[in-house]
Amino acid sequence: MTTLLLTSCIDNDDDNVFIETPPTAEAFASLKENALNNHKQEFQFNAEDGSATFTSNKGVQLTINGNCLTLDGNSVIGNVDIEFIELFEKGNMLTTNKPTMGVKPNGDKALLISGGEFFIKATQNGEELETNCTFQLIIPSSLTGGTDASMTLWEGTIDENDNLAWDEVEGNGNGGDVFAEGNQYYAFLNQFGWSNVDRFYNDPRPKTTILVAVPEGYDNENSSVYLSYDGEDTGLANMDTYNAGTGLFSEHYGQIPIGLECHLIFITEEDGQWRYAIKAVTIAANDVINFALNETISGSEATLVAAINGLP
Repeated sequence: MTTLLLTSCIDNDDDNVFIETPPTAEAFASLKENALNNHKQEFQFNAEDGSATFTSNKGVQLTINGNCLTLDGNSVIGNVDIEFIELFEKGNMLTTNKPTMGVKPNGDKALLISGGEFFIKATQNGEELETNCTFQLIIPSSLTGGTDASMTLWEGTIDENDNLAWDEVEGNGNGGDVFAEGNQYYAFLNQFGWSNVDRFYNDPRPKTTILVAVPEGYDNENSSVYLSYDGEDTGLANMDTYNAGTGLFSEHYGQIPIGLECHLIFITEEDGQWRYAIKAVTIAANDVINFALNETISGSEATLVAAINGLP
């Protein structure tokens, strides 16, 4: 009887009324963590062998020089474990909570169009290593719609709310550079962690701020809201600000083009699955978009990823 009272659907001639207990923050976080773990690839090599090259599932080549690896400032000898994650499609960016929001010089955030997001970590016996020289990624540009010479290199930082933001790297010839040649991007990195090959989304139209209302009981700890721009397959924005007083998610930087055709996505967790709603929107000035729980459906990670990747 308690279960029926907490989670049920009452069907009548007028409407479907949902009575549901929202998930915990831990359950939602676990769902995103599991999605990220599904993308982890692992390699191993002996640091004393010098340079080693690995090819990822998507055909990205990662080259690391073992002679440059250090632990507490000391050179490393013996076997090294490499953890590698690559994200190219917005569906996978969404389930792993790795949107493409770049930090502008004034501190605002705006949408980036990505040539690929990457996480690289080197460890030995579980201890994280550093590098004192650059390592290289060779990335097929065909994975993100072809070569774009305006792409630059970005480094990702995750804040206390688990939001990822990207800062552009100022290349100086000693790492932190990327260039396009033929059908590939060549990226030279000088530190482990999150990296991205990106450029800012360009749209000359006037910009606005939008607000998003989600069902009662849902907030930025047990749900998220994302924005998919129609026509862009490798960029994903998120509403990274939440006002507990109003219950509204916000893009408070005023960077959304008025007249933009897009899709807003509300996601949360339910019994180890994803619960989500996708809503087509044409952005109006100071827009407020509402999600109701009876607009949502439940599905697996694969189902949600396919739905997001299938958006126009």
